[in-house]
Amino acid sequence: MNAAAGLAGLKVMVIDDSNTIRRSAEIFLKQSGCQVILADDGFDALAKIADHDPDLIFCDILMPRLDGYQTCALIKKSPRFSDTPVVMLSSKDGLFDRARGRMVGCDRYLTKPFTKDSLIRTAGECARRVAALSGAEQASV
Repeated sequence: MNAAAGLAGLKVMVIDDSNTIRRSAEIFLKQSGCQVILADDGFDALAKIADHDPDLIFCDILMPRLDGYQTCALIKKSPRFSDTPVVMLSSKDGLFDRARGRMVGCDRYLTKPFTKDSLIRTAGECARRVAALSGAEQASV
């Protein structure tokens, strides 16, 4: 099955202070049919999340003002966005970094530099999870 299958229309937010990373992710995701919202730090992201209601969020860890751990924790504390998958992006791939990400509620961890395939595969896995959760919510109504 094509990794990009099922991504059409998925709203994805990419939070990263690197313009290169934001633009690369935007190109890869748009080629797969996603709608992409960009934010250059945690404060920018928090201001945009309520307006755009993303289905999936990719969040860099090392950012000025509000780092990725703080941003993820604030997103996950919101009842409206607590089920929105957050994938941490980092050039650090240590056990401590992954554990800290889990502690603040991140769903996945993707190491930079990422490839188009790894980004799309991760988005696809998260999209399937979102679909399964919304299907379960509708079944219980």
